[in-house]
Amino acid sequence: MLTFRNTNIFFGIIIVCLLLLQVWVTIPLIVYIGMIAVYFVFLIYGSCSVRSNFFMKVLCEAKTTEKIIAISFDDGPVPLYTPHILKVLKEHGVPAAFFCIGRRIVQNESLIREVHDQGHIIGNHSYSHTPLFDMLPSNRMLQDVRLADMALSQSLGLKPKLFRPPYGITTPAMKKVMAKGDYTAIGWDVRSFDTMATNENRFLDKLMKLLHPGAVILLHDTQKITLSVLPRFILAARNEGYEFVRLDKLLKVKVYE
Repeated sequence: MLTFRNTNIFFGIIIVCLLLLQVWVTIPLIVYIGMIAVYFVFLIYGSCSVRSNFFMKVLCEAKTTEKIIAISFDDGPVPLYTPHILKVLKEHGVPAAFFCIGRRIVQNESLIREVHDQGHIIGNHSYSHTPLFDMLPSNRMLQDVRLADMALSQSLGLKPKLFRPPYGITTPAMKKVMAKGDYTAIGWDVRSFDTMATNENRFLDKLMKLLHPGAVILLHDTQKITLSVLPRFILAARNEGYEFVRLDKLLKVKVYE
């Protein structure tokens, strides 16, 4: 498996070999520059691919042939769409996981209680969800994540164990945060890109083509198109024989401390 550790070992060995060769032949500087460039390509891939497990373990799907799937929503709660999404889920009897931004929990405590009262999972998606979140050192990142914990604790008296990396980006600093906070990192393997989708039919077709047993589906309860397509998606998936289960049941993880 391609990981940060074995990547460092591989490139370290290559560099040492090149330096030893310098005793007999001249190695052009461009070769070293090229090696460094390739190394950083690996790091960027590992950081941006949430399923790669490059820097840390992230649970993204269940290994099963049973046609069970889990649906998850990021970035809420928001008054404009989350209540309507909850209504759709309730009408269709679908359990879900909501990875919430801490500052939005603080702003919408009654709404987060509704999410919980309907039996859905609530996970940590950072407090700030700033674009610079992934650049933070581990101590500041942990502080941000714990602020989100505090927001949920004050609203519901619960401390989440499940954490979804903002933007799906992982780093060595985040690995330290997961260990220090005793979190379980949760990703996805069906990314809807609903934040960029504009055509409902193409959006639904894409979801159905990506669907498979054990899938964890990423949606956002901040998007109008998601709300519009959700009932059709639920019916289409069930027509294909899929059953929606809660994410903790699918991945066999503990939700709260």
